[in-house]
Amino acid sequence: MWSTMQDYPLTISSIRRYGTEVFGHSEVATFTGDGVRRTSYAELGRRAARLANALRDLGIDADQRVATFQWNTAEHLEAYLAIPSMGAVMHTLNVRLSADQLVYIADHAEDEVVIVSGSLVPLLAPVLPKMATVRHVVVIGDADLSALSSSGKTLHSYEELLAAAPDTYDWPEIDERQAAAMCYTSGTTGNPKGVVYSHRSAYLHSMAACTGNAFALSAADRVLPVVPMFHANAWGLPYAALMAGASLVMPDRFLQAEPLARLIEDERPTVSGAVPTIWNDLFRHAREHESDLSALRLVVCGGSAVPESLMRSFEERGVHIVQAWGMTETSPLASVAHPPPGVADPWPYRASQGRVMSGLEARVVGDGDRVLPADGATVGEIEVRGAWVTAAYYKDEDSSKFNEGWLRTGDVGMVSSDGYLTLTDRAKDVIKSGGEWISSVELENHLMAHPDVIEAAVVGVPDPRWQERPLASVVLRPGAEVTAADLREFLAARVPKWQLPERWTFITEVPKTSVGKFSKKTLRQMYADGGLEVVRADS
Repeated sequence: MWSTMQDYPLTISSIRRYGTEVFGHSEVATFTGDGVRRTSYAELGRRAARLANALRDLGIDADQRVATFQWNTAEHLEAYLAIPSMGAVMHTLNVRLSADQLVYIADHAEDEVVIVSGSLVPLLAPVLPKMATVRHVVVIGDADLSALSSSGKTLHSYEELLAAAPDTYDWPEIDERQAAAMCYTSGTTGNPKGVVYSHRSAYLHSMAACTGNAFALSAADRVLPVVPMFHANAWGLPYAALMAGASLVMPDRFLQAEPLARLIEDERPTVSGAVPTIWNDLFRHAREHESDLSALRLVVCGGSAVPESLMRSFEERGVHIVQAWGMTETSPLASVAHPPPGVADPWPYRASQGRVMSGLEARVVGDGDRVLPADGATVGEIEVRGAWVTAAYYKDEDSSKFNEGWLRTGDVGMVSSDGYLTLTDRAKDVIKSGGEWISSVELENHLMAHPDVIEAAVVGVPDPRWQERPLASVVLRPGAEVTAADLREFLAARVPKWQLPERWTFITEVPKTSVGKFSKKTLRQMYADGGLEVVRADS
């Protein structure tokens, strides 16, 4: 028996139409460094139509790839709406990737047009001539184009293209399973891999983000995506905001603590999202300058494990941080760490990666792909599947990351009977010492709870007796006088003695990946090359 329900397509086109028509008075405010420029959602819809017309005039008439090389701005949001809605595929280029990786993914995706922020022209110029498939470059704002003139590409002004285009567009009917957007993994090993999101997956992901078990977005909210729009589509926050009618506050390239604090004080966003390093910096600035962050009802934090000490510090200022977990491959939202109602102690739940979202499933797998119990204690590799989880990589025949319809995440952890996911480490970062496993994440979280520690990253390094031992790389608060022995003693009250690091190094900053995570690969290489000054602390 079949249902009587209409087969209504779940597409980004419907998000665009609903958001810009029903919530036409909502706005996107883009930070300029000394103020904001504002665009209503209604005007955003008209400008998206102009952009679609302009792209069609440049030869984008089917599912060709249009790349963006931009910060979080109203113009980037216009591309988010126009490109998928016209049936093309948006490919967000990560501005923090190496030159070789940028060229690789632009060629692999076969990008034909690049829309670039004027401030990023100097970064694009050296790699643009090597992007074989790119024909057109559209530049937003004022910029010196001389660096692009010898690239062999046709150059255009974004505003001139839009000014010459109609503000209505004959939007096509789109199959919800059609490709809408592409993101590439950060490529910590080998070349980045392409993930292609469908309209359906983006729509369902947006609905999940709007639910009360996630971020509970509504038209009363103002959403500040600090996480870049080139990082897993800013965790889906732009589309979810449009779906809910929530206004958006875009930080552009001003991602440092001081301008972000001013933006939060002036624009009063209610929801925001970024990696822990951003919130760590912002907390220190807010504490030193008495910044008013009280407008924030919810701060979404993810990308790497969120120290409980950071969440508690913000809680004391009236700001609630919720930890979320996911990957480029999961669109990325997979779990959110809201505690169950009425529990006496919410912190074990808040310190976990959270409860798996409806629409997804997670399981624990051991050696030989044996499915392990979801008992909150048995540890293995986490696998996931669901409505917004990729089933393959773009133009990639390697099936090693997939297991009979499940995505192998590479994360090690456990799942409880009520769906809470706790990660103990990345599989590649677990420290195997004398036949026992040490969680680098647990050591890092304890170290960052020390009042004089700003950042801490722990990696396994070779040891002649134990195979591997932990090396702790620590960034201290300016003026702090803390020794390795002091930190070892601090840890001794929190972890078993055999897990305590003997090797310590004090650095000015933990190296980061292109998406703001600790680059443990870099730390391991620095240690191997003798680039770290290591001190011993034994007892």
